[in-house]
Amino acid sequence: MASTVGVIFSSINDENVPELTKVRSKGSIPYGGRYRLVDFALSCMVNSGITTVGMITKNNYQSLMDHLGSGKEWDLARKEGGLILLPPYSDESEMLYRNRLEGLKGSTAFLKKCKEDFVVVADSDAVYKLDYSKVIDQHVKTNADITLVYHEHECGNPNSYLMFETDKNGKIISIDVNQRAKGMRKHYINVFVARTSYLLNLIQTAIARGYSSFSGDILVPAAKNGNIYGCKYEGYYQNIDSLESYFKANMDLLDKDIRTFLFGDRDIYTKINDASPAKFTETAKVTNSLIHDGCLIEGTVENCILFRGVKVGKGATLKNCIIMSENYIGDDCKLSYVVSDKDVAITNGTTLAGCAKIPYFINKGIHI
Repeated sequence: MASTVGVIFSSINDENVPELTKVRSKGSIPYGGRYRLVDFALSCMVNSGITTVGMITKNNYQSLMDHLGSGKEWDLARKEGGLILLPPYSDESEMLYRNRLEGLKGSTAFLKKCKEDFVVVADSDAVYKLDYSKVIDQHVKTNADITLVYHEHECGNPNSYLMFETDKNGKIISIDVNQRAKGMRKHYINVFVARTSYLLNLIQTAIARGYSSFSGDILVPAAKNGNIYGCKYEGYYQNIDSLESYFKANMDLLDKDIRTFLFGDRDIYTKINDASPAKFTETAKVTNSLIHDGCLIEGTVENCILFRGVKVGKGATLKNCIIMSENYIGDDCKLSYVVSDKDVAITNGTTLAGCAKIPYFINKGIHI
């Protein structure tokens, strides 16, 4: 694989999931019992041989910094390269970046110092497992200006996707931004590859011309007049663009095939947090659920994801719930389709219910 540097947006599109990003960046949203969303893009880069990664921050990034630390868990605690946190400013004015272009502009000093020939830019708002080296190899082979990674699936939220069409050689011939559509389409998954020098020139030109939209002002015209290719990703993919999609992405882990695809090789890395094994009393009944370290289960748990340190009291029943770390569920509680953030306490006998499309959400630190 050609020498490549990585850049990850940790806080792009935070507004799509306001419930979960009030106290954290999107990349640090907890997932699957022990992971954070940023783990997927970061692990995929490391597994593809990328040893220098710039992490573009914005706001509410304390939990992200606590999670990433020095990058040791991803083998990125290095004297040269490694994991580098980039400031959230678009320029010397110290104003927070307002869009992707301004965020990329803030990374230009980092990119200019890098010696790598190519750059992979990815968001941290999706669950997937992608070998970036294959994308880079295709990019070099086709001599493309930009290569966009896409996943082919049924259209969902019409305002969250960039979709495009390709010719028989994979060259992108048209791009639709935020268009309503039906059926199977090629959806851009917010991962692209470019030559580092090309991206730096692109950013400089775009800012000089007053462009504000990377998709609308750069990609759409380039599809008509430039040399942009698509690279298909065929594995599991779930974009987190709503509380509903977050709920679905977690519930998907109860499918053994999906769980094996994502974690079977144990190469999605995360912060290590040692804790005692989960405990189950004689009154506990657990079916089709993921229960993580430090939990104490005395009630009934069905089709649930329980993060570390959750206590479920006697007579309590949880069905189709995502319960984050250090939650206390009192005796005789009845919870159905609930997403509970960290450090929540629910008193005895409480009943809460939502549905798959609109889960009942409990904010961090709430006592009910």
